[in-house]
Amino acid sequence: MRNQHGDFIWYELLTTKLDPAVKFYSAVLDWGVEDSGQAGMDYRLAFAEDAPIAGMMKMPEEAISAGALPVWVGYVAVDDVDQAVAKLQAAGGSVQMPAFDVPEVGRMAMVMDADGIPFYVMRGASDEASDAFTLDKVGHCGWNELAAKDLDGAVKFYSEQFGWTIGFEMDMGEMGAYKFFEQKGNAIGGMMQANDAAGPAIWSFYFRVADIDKAAAKITAAGGKILHGPAEVPGYDFIINGLDPQGVLFSVVGARENKQS
Repeated sequence: MRNQHGDFIWYELLTTKLDPAVKFYSAVLDWGVEDSGQAGMDYRLAFAEDAPIAGMMKMPEEAISAGALPVWVGYVAVDDVDQAVAKLQAAGGSVQMPAFDVPEVGRMAMVMDADGIPFYVMRGASDEASDAFTLDKVGHCGWNELAAKDLDGAVKFYSEQFGWTIGFEMDMGEMGAYKFFEQKGNAIGGMMQANDAAGPAIWSFYFRVADIDKAAAKITAAGGKILHGPAEVPGYDFIINGLDPQGVLFSVVGARENKQS
């Protein structure tokens, strides 16, 4: 069955050096990566076992020259891309890449929310549901997190666009409130205020690993840098926020195999 309006259905890395990025994420997340076969572009597909999770591509040179930064972006399912873009613009969002079609893939547009944070809206060509976001599957995205310049404004914006609701809030001290958001009653992520303590305004995607300490060792061995963690979060999981070798912010989540570590 097709994903619902408001579901996260895909993740994409826009990077400055594609082959080293593929090598890094394959090592850290145990992804299998293959070429997509799309004519005229080098687009790699990342798989957790047989499930497609993410795409990776080199940023166009004109985007790099214009000052665009490498980044992970998420794709949100919509019932109608053109209507979603118009509604988003009316709410203060903007368009980075107008709606376009990819044969046998779907229709999509790259947009920015009212804070200028990028993401995609997409209507897939297939009625088969994506499970790229699945809370508890290793190799899949297990959490979607927004650090917003205007937290209350972001809650209003995304609620209006996708029907997300706030489940509950957690006090994080100097970092402010952490708002858990839900899609049709299911927790899919959190939102917080971007500040000096919480970090830049950005969407972050936490890919699940089997063991957080083994993942930490893999990150450093593969040339990444750990900025924060492993740190415990609700649900007996631990998270790491870091930089890949190209300087892109990334995150992982997982249990601790040795609970005495």
